[in-house]
Amino acid sequence: MSLLLPETGLLFWMLLTFGIVVFVLAKFGFPIIVKMVEERKQYIDESLLVAQQAHDELQNVKAESEEIVKNARIEQVRLINESSNARNAMIQDAKDKATLEARKIIEDARLQIQEEKMEAIRDIRRQVAELSVEIAEKVLREKLDNKNEQMDMINRLIDEINISKS
Repeated sequence: MSLLLPETGLLFWMLLTFGIVVFVLAKFGFPIIVKMVEERKQYIDESLLVAQQAHDELQNVKAESEEIVKNARIEQVRLINESSNARNAMIQDAKDKATLEARKIIEDARLQIQEEKMEAIRDIRRQVAELSVEIAEKVLREKLDNKNEQMDMINRLIDEINISKS
């Protein structure tokens, strides 16, 4: 018996044992191993598909968020413009109201000044009339000290009244 050359009986039993092991593995082992490899492959494929879907959803969310930010900026600009326009309109309205109020106050002041002027003129005329009457009264008293002058004056006045009536 040599260590390098096996005997035929040993070779027969080794081949038989190897055949039985291959048969048992082919019948029971390989289908389970192949099934596990297929399940693992299917799990990996599903994981890749889910990862791709997650990536696509992330891209969609990113695009949506960029769109939302863009719309928010547009809305911000619009609101700023609207508030600026409203502020300008309020300022202009306040200026217009102030101008109208100032004109009204000036017109009221002019009317009041005109009324006070007319009142002052009436008062001056009344005082002038009173002074004229007083002066005339004093002049007449001096001139009409005697009876003859009084009678001449009365006759003259009656004649003037008759002339003015005719």
